[in-house]
Amino acid sequence: MSHPHTNPRTRPHTQRRRPLALAAALAAAGLVGAGLTTLAPDTAEAATARQVEALDRGVVSVHTGDGNLVSWRWLGTDPDNVSFNVYRAGTKVNSSPVTGSTTYFHSGAPSHADYTVRAVVNGTEQGDSVHAIQFRAGYKDVPISPPSGGTTPDGVSYTYEANDASVGDLDGDGALDIVLKWQPTNAKDNSQSGYTGNTIVDGIKLDGTRLWRVDLGRNIRSGAHYTQFQVYDYDGDGEAEVAMKTADGTKDGTGAVIGSSSADYRNSSGYVLSGPEYLTMFNGRTGRAMGTVDYVPARGSVSSWGDSYGNRVDRFLAGTAYLDGSRPSVIMARGYYTRSVIAAWDWRDGRFTRRWTFDTNSSTNSGKGYDGQGNHQLSVADVDGDGKDEIVYGAMAVDDNGYALWTTRNGHGDAMHVGDLDPSRAGLEEFKVDEDGSKPSSWMADARTGQIIWSTGASGDNGRGVSGDIWSGSAGAESWSSAESGIRNPKGTVVNSRKPSSTNFLSWWDGDPVRELLDGTHIDKYGTSGDTRLLTGSGVASNNGTKATPVLAGDILGDWREEVVWRTSDNTALRIYSTPYDTDTRITTLLHDTQYRTALAWQNTAYNQPPHPSFFIGGGMATAPRPTVYTP
Repeated sequence: MSHPHTNPRTRPHTQRRRPLALAAALAAAGLVGAGLTTLAPDTAEAATARQVEALDRGVVSVHTGDGNLVSWRWLGTDPDNVSFNVYRAGTKVNSSPVTGSTTYFHSGAPSHADYTVRAVVNGTEQGDSVHAIQFRAGYKDVPISPPSGGTTPDGVSYTYEANDASVGDLDGDGALDIVLKWQPTNAKDNSQSGYTGNTIVDGIKLDGTRLWRVDLGRNIRSGAHYTQFQVYDYDGDGEAEVAMKTADGTKDGTGAVIGSSSADYRNSSGYVLSGPEYLTMFNGRTGRAMGTVDYVPARGSVSSWGDSYGNRVDRFLAGTAYLDGSRPSVIMARGYYTRSVIAAWDWRDGRFTRRWTFDTNSSTNSGKGYDGQGNHQLSVADVDGDGKDEIVYGAMAVDDNGYALWTTRNGHGDAMHVGDLDPSRAGLEEFKVDEDGSKPSSWMADARTGQIIWSTGASGDNGRGVSGDIWSGSAGAESWSSAESGIRNPKGTVVNSRKPSSTNFLSWWDGDPVRELLDGTHIDKYGTSGDTRLLTGSGVASNNGTKATPVLAGDILGDWREEVVWRTSDNTALRIYSTPYDTDTRITTLLHDTQYRTALAWQNTAYNQPPHPSFFIGGGMATAPRPTVYTP
């Protein structure tokens, strides 16, 4: 079934925020917790163009037994009516310009064939694109070099494994580069005592050239909740920066040390509960620390975050958001079980400026149901349609100006999804699972107001949940979770009793716009009687234990479909897989949909989750909207 769809970033306001007098009355009546908006009204405004990366065509050639699938990016800055010609070694191979997709299957061609693509604008052929990256065996290896292992003060030895990654154009050449976090084999969950090795972060080009290596030092503990790194072009100079929490002893990509090189704040249990904490912006090209400020919020009293031994005080989240509607800001946060604090920073003209700080303990927010509502990740989206991004922090949302927007009071959970999950209704939705045994085990809410659309009964800690259109047999996204049977449609009705084989990640992999299941080292297509294996990674391993997540998954090359990046089992390469399936669906590169692009940036945060764009992609979808963007 096809549904009309309007891009929530550009649609005119059909609902306005409630006036302050009404908001005060609602708050006094205790209705804010039901998800009612509490801020002053906006006026409708035209969409503001958003800064995005000036990308090349990202051409790839994926070899199959029958030939090569060549695919490339339709950029947000391209005209709507652009078409393309495909060349092999300077000879055109398509008989007429490609208009209905950004793919071309070249039958019978060998794996080493060399391709370029030329755009055709108003009948005039443009110059050659970059040469295609060749996926000769279905994948492309990016060589990596593990750091040397070591021994902790208690005599435990460790080595290194490639962990989470992000992407950004670090050197301004139009190609995405990789920022990779190396995690020691003795990395710890916050609940576990013990020393860890240092966390190491590399900047790497797709040919394996290492641009720099940052060593976060002994005073940053290693584990899923400690280092959330953001890669984005924050100052609009055409080169991405890297923002990370640092400490005394952090060594930047030039070898310079931040703070004291001799300081050691680790206690006998391996926790770091004293000493200064910093936020540093690193140069993407060189790894040089360009600016360092105190991390906000400071840890203060450890016990004020929920325990005294160091578990909850060091739960960090991070993201990137277009808070002014045009340029990206850095989001750095601490805490979600009790107090939560979110700080928004701009990086302009070589320095940090704090835009705002949201604190659940402030006099404005205290006692209003915002504490304890954070997830093991956050999401960024323009949920209220005003052209500016909000921070969806789990069971609550914070407006672009740093004021509380809504809370459901349903508490902490391990997974959530924010996107146009129900294309039949206006705006975006959030699907979330809960850990509190007294609250709904899962629910879907209007992302504008937090009002619950449907929920499932309490059933203890529901540890996994996914929402995406994985089945063409039902309109809109299907939602499912560990604790509930079957899959539900956007109205909450169980539409099929058979759950998918996994409750983890998603991938647009085959030729249709229905999304596939990504779990461990394979991709499957959902079926009502059983799932069909489409890809099994060769010689690769997943990350993060039972979470079984990839190094990175998303649209990073080729057309709008998604690549998956795993580490090889010996940690000597990142193995990138790109789809071998042709498609007749044409969508602008998802890298130029800023909700999707910022989701790629926050994907590495804590319990990784798949990205969702600002519009619906799935069975019966409307024509995908074009973004309103500009490049530096």
